[in-house]
Amino acid sequence: MKFSVSLVAHGDRDMTLDEIVELADAVAPLSGIASGMGTNSYGAQIMVEAESAVDAVNEGRKLFEAAIAKTSLPKWEITDADTMSEEEDFFDIDLELE
Repeated sequence: MKFSVSLVAHGDRDMTLDEIVELADAVAPLSGIASGMGTNSYGAQIMVEAESAVDAVNEGRKLFEAAIAKTSLPKWEITDADTMSEEEDFFDIDLELE
């Protein structure tokens, strides 16, 4: 099943337009979009194939972290993760459910 996974990492400074564009380029192959310019966080919404919402978030985290590794963005902790499938309603996943 396809899921849309939204992930956000918070840090200690505001993100620039150039940094968010760099993130957008890194998540584009995942049918992703990026956000965070002018805030102390960055995030992305990406598409993931998974069996469940929890599996989608876990896979999404791996893909998001791999995309961040390709950028010059700071490596901040992921603090928020949400998902929605084609068949299910919106879920707010507790990041401790790995």
